[in-house]
Amino acid sequence: MTHARNAEMLRWLDSQRDAQTRFLAELVKVPSDNPPGACAAHAERAATLLENLGFAVERHTVPGELVRANGMVSAVNLIVRRRFGPGPVVGLNAHGDVVPPGEGWSVDPYGAAIRDGWMYGRGVAVSKSDFATYAFAVKALEAGAQARGTVELHFTYDEEAGGAVGPAWLLSERLTKPDFAISAGFSYTITTAHNGCLHLEVAVRGKSAHAAQPASGHDALEAAAQILNALYAQRPELARLVSKTPGIGSPNLTVGLIKGGINTNVVPDLVTFRLDRRIIPEENPAAVEAALRRRIEESARGRPGIGVEVRRVLLAEPLVPRAGAEKLVSAIQRHARDILGEGIAAEGVPLYTDARHYSAAGIPTVLYGAGPRTLGEANAHRADERLKLDDLYKATKIVALALADVLDG
Repeated sequence: MTHARNAEMLRWLDSQRDAQTRFLAELVKVPSDNPPGACAAHAERAATLLENLGFAVERHTVPGELVRANGMVSAVNLIVRRRFGPGPVVGLNAHGDVVPPGEGWSVDPYGAAIRDGWMYGRGVAVSKSDFATYAFAVKALEAGAQARGTVELHFTYDEEAGGAVGPAWLLSERLTKPDFAISAGFSYTITTAHNGCLHLEVAVRGKSAHAAQPASGHDALEAAAQILNALYAQRPELARLVSKTPGIGSPNLTVGLIKGGINTNVVPDLVTFRLDRRIIPEENPAAVEAALRRRIEESARGRPGIGVEVRRVLLAEPLVPRAGAEKLVSAIQRHARDILGEGIAAEGVPLYTDARHYSAAGIPTVLYGAGPRTLGEANAHRADERLKLDDLYKATKIVALALADVLDG
């Protein structure tokens, strides 16, 4: 019975390759850059495409005040619920917001051009591809007609801004509480853990003065340099701390943005910078933040006329494996071996994603979807982002068959 069901699902997916390609192309053609984060138009286009597939689509508009507080213009999250009967609920999450295209493209970043079996466009791999993966996987379950339980599609729009008005909002508003979750990923590995991330903004305040008489002022840049040196001195210490999860590595600290000063001939009275501290799963995020704040404050202590303010911009918790996630891993690995012709590993990655919100809610969660072997191969967040369409078709089959297994217990 299971063999016949699976064969029917695979036959249906093979017949839908052109339709799935067109579905993805239409998503790529609608810009959803974040920033600025004006994503309502893309959500509406996605909802229409899903309705054309026969799905009933719930549109959940995030309140404007909350959207603006998270640095965006508009966000509408989509939920599709396909109930096959009593049984577990599996949520499938992908984000439709993307980083701006930037320079250096050889094709229109919103053109969805296809060359040598690859589709090009901003968001085609991260992660509009998995709108198509997950939607067509659920349609394949319908074709198999023997599933139990419920599958939900969660298509959200703020991963590039931190996820607070995407999955975190859906969960906090009790619009969903699945038993399992699969978030957007790539075809040749299953992600079971990832780093967290802390962004802090540090404002160093002094007193301006004419450069001919610098002693009459308090140099904020000199004080900021002292703080930066203290932060950079921590890097060797972080390198010695290595996660036990393969693929994660060590914590990292980067100062990625700095500004300040009035003019060349003026002692700077204000310098601000932002730092990125990656947090491995074994670390306590609150303790990491407290230690960083102490280091910053202590390194500036004793400098007359200098004040330091530290503001948290973002705290993304690490993705930590939850009991039950092994059911998702084993189902995906089993079918990946058949479809891809090779085994795929379950490991961690050093970045952070929306999947952490499901895990934080106690939901067993992994990342798996359509994409090449590496972010570099996909040109993710770079010019000429691309997706091999054959990987899209294969990942969809793997997700569909894995879902059928999980729903059947």
